Amino acid sequence: MEHIIHPIPPLYDEHSRVLILGSFPSVKSREAQFFYGHPQNRFWKVLAAVLECPVPQTVPEKRAMLHAHHIALWDVIGSCDIEGSADSSIKNALPNDLTPILRTADIRKIFCNGATSHKLYQKHLAPQTGCAAEKLPSTSPANAAWSVERLIEVWRQVGRAALSDPPGQDGTV
Repeated sequence: MEHIIHPIPPLYDEHSRVLILGSFPSVKSREAQFFYGHPQNRFWKVLAAVLECPVPQTVPEKRAMLHAHHIALWDVIGSCDIEGSADSSIKNALPNDLTPILRTADIRKIFCNGATSHKLYQKHLAPQTGCAAEKLPSTSPANAAWSVERLIEVWRQVGRAALSDPPGQDGTV
């Protein structure tokens, strides 16, 4: 068990409308210094499908896709004790501060990528932000019960939220 401080800064700008929160970066993501760096994680494939664009391959392409679709990306946990990449091993989790994102960006909807992210958001961040978050099935390869096709169907709501216009008309932030 190793105590790790989150090494990746949040990705957002003043045009971000949707915030997707993971739990904590995997070993591969920490090595790559960018989100969803494990080649078996289906995040980029699923998100590209719901946004109807090519799957980004490089970090600059991933950043560009997120910015072009007004999507902010970060993780719920700011530091924790963890073994490898397993969410199930997370102990002593301390949350990230979402205030800079929520003050800068026009976040209208928050999604959590997986049950761990959602559970920790509910416990640590919802009371501070006052914002609800929608739980989505994890894109992690550990979530083998969900095929890419099933993930895409459920994750389509991210694309709808990113492309919608008037804030607040669908129970958003």
